[in-house]
Amino acid sequence: MRAAIIGLGVIGKVHARVLREMNALYAVCDVDAEKFADYPDAKQETDYIRLLDELKPDVVHICTPHYLHADMVIEALKRNINVLCEKPLCIHVEDIDRILEAEKASRAQLGVCMQNRYNAANLFAKEYLKDKKVLSGVGQVAWNRDASYYASGEWRGKWATEGGGVLINQALHTLDILEWLVGVPTKLTASISNLSLQNEIEVEDTAVIRAFDGASLTFFATNGSGNSMPVEVVIKTEDTVVRILPDHVIVGNEATFFKKDERHVFGKSCYGSGHAPLIADFYDCISTGRQFALNGEEASRVVRLILAAYRSNGATVEI
Repeated sequence: MRAAIIGLGVIGKVHARVLREMNALYAVCDVDAEKFADYPDAKQETDYIRLLDELKPDVVHICTPHYLHADMVIEALKRNINVLCEKPLCIHVEDIDRILEAEKASRAQLGVCMQNRYNAANLFAKEYLKDKKVLSGVGQVAWNRDASYYASGEWRGKWATEGGGVLINQALHTLDILEWLVGVPTKLTASISNLSLQNEIEVEDTAVIRAFDGASLTFFATNGSGNSMPVEVVIKTEDTVVRILPDHVIVGNEATFFKKDERHVFGKSCYGSGHAPLIADFYDCISTGRQFALNGEEASRVVRLILAAYRSNGATVEI
């Protein structure tokens, strides 16, 4: 299959490395033509509509800033081109329905890159919990993102272009794992604040969420930690407590699963090693006609939760 990447920034380079290993990289697209120097072996285009119409890839990877995702996904699906979109699927509630309608009308598949579902520890926890009664879950993300991080792209740190801060960018993956393991709540109360970068960004660097009714989730995330710490998810079942960290799972007081993931990490270590298996799975689904699990409906759930948290301002709101 002929794969194209739209957006050659930090995450676009990760997708390019995976696709090159698969011998699938066909074309690249970016408004900055200087980035093409790293891709002499691929067709090059600065306009994504021309890419879709003239180069006609079989699959397009959308790796652009958040605010561009919705329209690009829809345009590709309208042309029956398979789409693998980086998270988040979109940044506005109204765009969710637009995307799901386009997905339903298309002969192509839509996948969303939430690669933490492919991490070994999370897969072990999902299998372990499948026949257990889960009562509640708690998640924590404590990372450090300083002013230089936000200065690295003019779209970062702005409501209009990033769509939010720590919740919709860094913490989305952990929130998705929580919902995947515990279930989907229908209401929440949340609070967001900016504790460390008041003069640098418009969006939040810290958030607290209590979600309930259907599933019970508690979540804390910050980009203002002195150092980046390992992500942690804790699940309470009827019988025990399951603690999930990047490389191991502790059930009760016993380290039930411990395995250093030997798979190659493409990009930052915090991305984990899930990109390559997720992309391979998506391509297998296209080839075989199997439905990719992380489709528009599945990926929209965590976006709905995050956007509800932004609306909350301390009040209880529907997700």
